[in-house]
Amino acid sequence: MTTITTPVTEDLLYGHLDIERTRRCLLPHRLPARARRRIPDDQLAMAESQPSGVRLAFRTRATAITLHAVPTKRAYPGVPNVPDGVYDLLVDGVLTAQATVPGGNLRTVDLTTGRFELTEGPAGSAEFTGLPDRDKTVEIWLPHTETTELIALDTDAPLHALPPHALPPHVAPPHAVPAGPRKRWVHHGSSISHGSNADHPTGTWPALVAIGAGLDLVNLGFGGSALLDPFTARTIRDTPADLISLKLGINLVNTDAMRLRAFTPAVHGFLDTIRDGHPATPLLVVSPLLCPMQEDTPGPLAPDFSNGTLRFRATGDPAERAAGRLTLTLIREELARIVAERRADGDQALHHLDGLALYGEPEHGTHPLPDGLHPSPEAHRLIAERFTRLALTPCGPLPS
Repeated sequence: MTTITTPVTEDLLYGHLDIERTRRCLLPHRLPARARRRIPDDQLAMAESQPSGVRLAFRTRATAITLHAVPTKRAYPGVPNVPDGVYDLLVDGVLTAQATVPGGNLRTVDLTTGRFELTEGPAGSAEFTGLPDRDKTVEIWLPHTETTELIALDTDAPLHALPPHALPPHVAPPHAVPAGPRKRWVHHGSSISHGSNADHPTGTWPALVAIGAGLDLVNLGFGGSALLDPFTARTIRDTPADLISLKLGINLVNTDAMRLRAFTPAVHGFLDTIRDGHPATPLLVVSPLLCPMQEDTPGPLAPDFSNGTLRFRATGDPAERAAGRLTLTLIREELARIVAERRADGDQALHHLDGLALYGEPEHGTHPLPDGLHPSPEAHRLIAERFTRLALTPCGPLPS
């Protein structure tokens, strides 16, 4: 069998906004370099480098594909080992194979301080065999919570990059020729949008929505870091998009980052910046999902290891709500009011979706939050189904 080695280049990548040439290979980023220079903490720096929604895509007849990469895995002292990140391979939009990459770097993070230590390790390979022997579109979705430097692809037949932003529709019939480009959906949110507790990259709720609806996803969900940062708003402003959604609120409570007086103008400013670049693009503001410990109790959150597993607890005082300390209940009310006010001012392409319609009390009863904060893999699927039904309809807020 002849093996063809193809270095990974940017024309094979989708879902990223920038690339960095590292000492060994190519590292995709979900924030551009200018925004990364504004990042104030290691948490966001780590989150944006984790390639949630980023994937390789190409045409090939290959039946065997090997991706060489350098993952950066995570470890938390006192917490069970984090499983290796999963690489999902789709053939014409259908999940066909999965693999992991052994080795790589190790980032050891202290959850109580946020400090970390990085230990370098060797490159590894994800191998996929037994693929259909026909011309097809192959997508390899990278691990959503594992920073991944990309080296090369080994294949047993040539591969060909797709035209820029011209991914074919998902679930194409066998032997289909790539059709026109998908609509690009830019989504921003917290760790739930990033994919926390999802067990593979196409199992996060934004990926499930995008694959089901045939959208070209740019996922700007950043674990712990949906904090109305101006550089994130400017990134969305400058990114071509057909549809935009913003899931806002929970990280502002988690971190106790601001009070109501600062929150309201910060939301307006975030939306104003996006509208500078997308004055009429459909834009959906999604309020927080249910999180019982933060519904009426302010943050900040603290990790809790008392039962031998990682959970979270809110440490704020509910009595301080009167002084403007944020809770999820208050944020939902304020986001609904802000959107209604802006629509009354003429922004008819701006819409609001109550997060409780995606995950509320009934869903929590059947699919509780395993760590008190993040949804289970089953809940990710439920959220995706609800979002698709409520938002992505021909007459809905994000007409797909």
